[in-house]
Amino acid sequence: MKSNKQKRLELEVKRQRREKKKAVAYGTVPVNPLALCPDNSYGAPLFVTRGFYVDQPFSCRDCGKQEIWTATQQKWWYEVAKGEVWTSAIRCRACRRRERERQTEARRVHLEGVAKQQQARQTLTDAHHTAREHQREGTWKLTTPHGSTTPRKRP
Repeated sequence: MKSNKQKRLELEVKRQRREKKKAVAYGTVPVNPLALCPDNSYGAPLFVTRGFYVDQPFSCRDCGKQEIWTATQQKWWYEVAKGEVWTSAIRCRACRRRERERQTEARRVHLEGVAKQQQARQTLTDAHHTAREHQREGTWKLTTPHGSTTPRKRP
């Protein structure tokens, strides 16, 4: 009769053999669930319950080209880059590069606009501070309707 400890050891050895057999199949890579990004979900994605990644075909969202998201790419995305476990590939490499360049250009244009706004605000603020200084000192320029300015003293 075997003790519970011996039975547990035998079961563990069997489990390890099964995992090795799973990982041997072509186009599969074993999953390390501890390396995945936590997702606070009650369920687990199919690749986690299955125990390995498999090559997944997909069509590009932008150009419609048929591509394959390889098991090694999935492992990198989920375990190294810590991508969300409920996401999958949607764009081919060329379209991803194009989208990244588009976002970079949009970010650059946006930041230029923000810089112009800040510069305009600073110019207005500087003018306001200059007017305040003239008010405090008692001298300021009075503009006439035809555009000439005359310095005035405060009464």
